[in-house]
Amino acid sequence: MAQKLLKLFMVSIVLVVSACSSETEHKTENIVLITFDGLRWQEVFSGIDPNFFDQMDYMKYGYTHTEFKNKYWHDDPEQRRKLLLPFLWNVIGEQGQIYGNRLKGSNADITNEHHFSYPGYNELLTGFADPQIISNDKIPNKNKTFLEILDETPGYRGKTAAFASWDVFPYIINQQRSKVFLNAGFDDMEEINPRIADLNRIQKDTPSPWDTVRLDVFTHEFAFEYLKTKKPRALYIAYGETDDFGHDGHYDLHIRAAQRTDEFIGRIWQWVQSDPDYKDKTTLIITTDHGRGVLDLESWKDHGRLEYTDLDGSLMVNEYEGDQEIWVAVIGPDTPASGEMKNTADIKQDQIAATIMKFLGQDYEGSHDTLVPGAPIEAMFKQPVEN
Repeated sequence: MAQKLLKLFMVSIVLVVSACSSETEHKTENIVLITFDGLRWQEVFSGIDPNFFDQMDYMKYGYTHTEFKNKYWHDDPEQRRKLLLPFLWNVIGEQGQIYGNRLKGSNADITNEHHFSYPGYNELLTGFADPQIISNDKIPNKNKTFLEILDETPGYRGKTAAFASWDVFPYIINQQRSKVFLNAGFDDMEEINPRIADLNRIQKDTPSPWDTVRLDVFTHEFAFEYLKTKKPRALYIAYGETDDFGHDGHYDLHIRAAQRTDEFIGRIWQWVQSDPDYKDKTTLIITTDHGRGVLDLESWKDHGRLEYTDLDGSLMVNEYEGDQEIWVAVIGPDTPASGEMKNTADIKQDQIAATIMKFLGQDYEGSHDTLVPGAPIEAMFKQPVEN
């Protein structure tokens, strides 16, 4: 009798443990990470900046000044942001979470000391700020990104991919070493379907305003075709126009690029939610690599902590207030639909990699001997149901 009771007790324990495990098991099977380069939280949460948009020197092309104001201006900041980023606010703002509105107690920051792109993308993709990465030079990254580590994991081999407008990404992701599929800069795309040949030709025929960054439409179209044809489990898309139009001082083109990118992301999410391999099995995370200056129009054009030698020989640091401030949005089957986050614990850019891996049911230790990745952002996950 005692043995039967013990057996029944052990079976009950197994059933309870199984039930708890099923309640905490994540539904996410695929990850899509997308970045806007250098898009400030101020525009994300309040739309076009009333201090900037009315300056004629920053209205260069396309719309007349009046047309620009009519398209993007509203007295209510919450309406302005919807005019600028309708997918972000009408979809993720209702069904997911958006962090980084410092006016409402939600702070998000980078941890690297340099506040520009290569250090930022390394921090984002590896989970830690590497003090040895001090420039945007084309130096192969010694650190492994979460994409590379995933590609070394059974079930993800050959199922990771990255697409970027900036031609430094082959070095950030270390294309020479990693097995991650990568298309960046002005490189032709592998002809995985008949449409790619036309896109390659059009890319060659279309001049870019910059010599290191292609137009985002090609990054988007290549990535979208790859997504539909190859069905990766982890996809990263890095759009670049927002930062480059910012450096050029074209606030109107910066804003239009932000809205165009928002539309690109909406198309991707609509397709993801229509495909049986991805629908309700995919988490989308959107963020940026750094902020921009906030004091005036000139400081808005730039970012970065840069050391230089003054005329008297002393070492100086050029800084832009606010350029360490970022924002993060997330939507997926494991994330509560909390909308705009308020009064949250501070989050850091170095937490994104571990958060992505946790969505996929993976622990993340990173690839560095001494630098430890940030912890997952727990508020992005639904809490287990208590019985």
